[in-house]
Amino acid sequence: MFYRPEEGHGLPHNPFNAIVAPRPIGWISSRGADGQDNLAPYSFFNAVAYVPPQVMFASTSAKEDRGDTKDSVANIRETGVFCVNIVSYALRDVMNVSSGSYPAEVDEFARAGIEKAPCETIDCARVAAAPANLECRLTQIVQLEGPSNFVVFGQVTGIHMRDEHLVDGRFDVTTFRPLSRLGYRDYACVDNLFSLARPDD
Repeated sequence: MFYRPEEGHGLPHNPFNAIVAPRPIGWISSRGADGQDNLAPYSFFNAVAYVPPQVMFASTSAKEDRGDTKDSVANIRETGVFCVNIVSYALRDVMNVSSGSYPAEVDEFARAGIEKAPCETIDCARVAAAPANLECRLTQIVQLEGPSNFVVFGQVTGIHMRDEHLVDGRFDVTTFRPLSRLGYRDYACVDNLFSLARPDD
């Protein structure tokens, strides 16, 4: 099968996000200028640089009460900070609750019964039970082609890791089984690893 995206695929569901998979989930916490906390998962997310460490996530839709975007991007525009909370398999259900399209005044931490913890380097809440959290300062927001497509880039200013996931000096993802997004409504978790040596190692 071949199709041109502008002409449509003719399938019951869009295959694009099933092709680009798995994708890590950026569970983004943010706080508006009014102090309102927000928490939402984004599957267009990744780390993009080592020195200094930087991450990105993309928001691709809008809400009526936020104009051209959603709560996360609107808050980050106002305050210039956000936190990435890593999603473990154990947190899958509360992460899913936080994905709902709620009014801007709804605190998804409270809605999903998620405990907050303060960040150290930014004025933002983080998910206390997450295996790791990346505190970030906004570096730029890039508008992409299409309505409401924004990529948010941030520099990591603080990193939290739960001690139980540090094994022999390494952050061991098998101890918490990070969740990833596949296509449609499908997810997967990492529960086994293998290593490959590079040719120049």
